Amino acid sequence: MTYRSAFVALSCLGLLSYFATHLFVGDHGLEARARLETRINSLQGELNGLEAVRERLDRDVGLMRAGKLDPDMLDERARMILNFSHPKDIVILDKATKTPPKP
Repeated sequence: MTYRSAFVALSCLGLLSYFATHLFVGDHGLEARARLETRINSLQGELNGLEAVRERLDRDVGLMRAGKLDPDMLDERARMILNFSHPKDIVILDKATKTPPKP
């Protein structure tokens, strides 16, 4: 075997090992693909949750539009935001969230 053929064989082997290494551990290799698929799955779950929240908010906003204003929905939101109750309402206080009395 001549030096030239040995050099060509070693060069080909070196290039093959370089590309094989990057096939598995490179920025666009198989490990990176597995990490991306895991991230896609987690973000898909988060997206599904956010879409459910958006649908609920769209439904609530639809009930509060001027043409279809639901008085019960408006009353509920106003009481929750202002922290008021109607004199005929029954209020149940939870001991776990009890606030200290004001002096």
